[in-house]
Amino acid sequence: MSNKYTATPSGSKISIQSLHSKKTRGEPITFLTAYDFPTAVALDRAGIDGILVGDSLGMVVLGYENTLPVTMQDMLHHCRAVSRGVSRAHLVGDMPFMSYQASTADALRNAGSLLQKGGMDAVKLEGGRERVNVIKAIIAAGIPVMGHLGLTPQSVHQLSGWKVQGRSPDAAREIIEDALILEDAGCYALVLESIPAEVADLISKRLSIPVIGIGAGSKCDGQILVTHDLLGLFDRFTPSFVKRYADLFSEMERAFKEYIEDVRGHRFPATEHANTMDPQAFRSLIREISLPDDPADRDEDSPSRYH
Repeated sequence: MSNKYTATPSGSKISIQSLHSKKTRGEPITFLTAYDFPTAVALDRAGIDGILVGDSLGMVVLGYENTLPVTMQDMLHHCRAVSRGVSRAHLVGDMPFMSYQASTADALRNAGSLLQKGGMDAVKLEGGRERVNVIKAIIAAGIPVMGHLGLTPQSVHQLSGWKVQGRSPDAAREIIEDALILEDAGCYALVLESIPAEVADLISKRLSIPVIGIGAGSKCDGQILVTHDLLGLFDRFTPSFVKRYADLFSEMERAFKEYIEDVRGHRFPATEHANTMDPQAFRSLIREISLPDDPADRDEDSPSRYH
């Protein structure tokens, strides 16, 4: 029996061609992140088009200040968990910091691992013209690549923090040029993060490949958010471009406090939460271990093997 859940929406696996067809039809593409099995199952059942196992897990799952400490081992662990929960959605695995920057050989090996060992359908990596040779080599090996421009979290120190990119004409022009370069290099899709909506609109219209925005306005071909931000699970900070659809952090805290109070107040576990033994079998057990049925009946002066 398969260990994968069947998504509620009917239909076949979302492919790269499926995403391209959605762009052609003007049908918005939906992506969210996932890092674990139950979230992946819920997203797939909800009918999401694509799931990114992002290196953002470093911040929202592992508690790092940024994405730089995330390793290939981290990514593979979480990719495998997500892939086990998905039947329909398109799966993309992030290539973490220094998994593709040092050499093309490293990039090929690590990209291949995300598909072969992690169960992903494609990989995503950050950067523009400076990554073209690596991107072409990965694609030549038969591995689909999604690009990522604008605010690229792995370059957070170089960018001097989490700032909107492309606000000046020169900076915007460079992003547009890089987008065209990545399409020409063979990327099948592109993420634009934290850039002006007007620039994202221009790029979406110029490119034939799907453009997925995060903090890039409403004119992109699709949208992606970090699921923990959408659900209100990450309370360290919430980017201004995020719409919260729930406040699960507060709900979790409430539930945890209620559990603690119930245990301390002897309200949990209640009778309905306990497993019981057949009374006759229990009396037989008591006779075998020479204990009275009721501890209150025990002679205080009698020796006990438990004292």
